[in-house]
Amino acid sequence: MALVRKGSRRIVVDGTAYRWRLRGRPTYFQGLAWSPCTFAVEHADTPGMTLVVTTDQPHPSNWIGREVEPVLPSGVAVAVRLAQREGWTPTAPGSAFYLDQSAGFTPSN
Repeated sequence: MALVRKGSRRIVVDGTAYRWRLRGRPTYFQGLAWSPCTFAVEHADTPGMTLVVTTDQPHPSNWIGREVEPVLPSGVAVAVRLAQREGWTPTAPGSAFYLDQSAGFTPSN
């Protein structure tokens, strides 16, 4: 699963370049703030296993106006380092690697 280049941002973590992307439009469940925001990261030069991170925040474009802390490059870097400690190998072929950081997310009623 490769990232769409349009809308992706470049980030360098510990000397390695990655691309990351937050979905522009929320899914139905994210729009209602029933499920948290996710973003994807892949190696910039040799895309292999994509990292999919589930945050503890609603999607920034949720439809009900819940307040959101934006996904910042510093948070992406923290997620990349944590995923690597947990076994993510960004240049290895394979299916997506999921990192769940959604503890504390409260869905809307």
